[in-house]
Amino acid sequence: MNEDTLKGQWTHLKGRVHEKWGKLTNDDLETIQGRSEQLIGRVQERYGVVRAEAERQVKDWMSGVKVESLPTAKR
Repeated sequence: MNEDTLKGQWTHLKGRVHEKWGKLTNDDLETIQGRSEQLIGRVQERYGVVRAEAERQVKDWMSGVKVESLPTAKR
């Protein structure tokens, strides 16, 4: 998944993000709005990991999300 897909499908992905990173609040999810840099920063902050680790987690998560299963996904 790329940045554009993350932004475009954010409404559908928020639940999956919360499943992966349960410490993120609804306010965090509203602030992130599908921006990977914001997601990385919030993961880093909430989980107390270094930036490189937060980047790895987000990258791994994004690569594992199946775009085909999302409603109205653009390919």
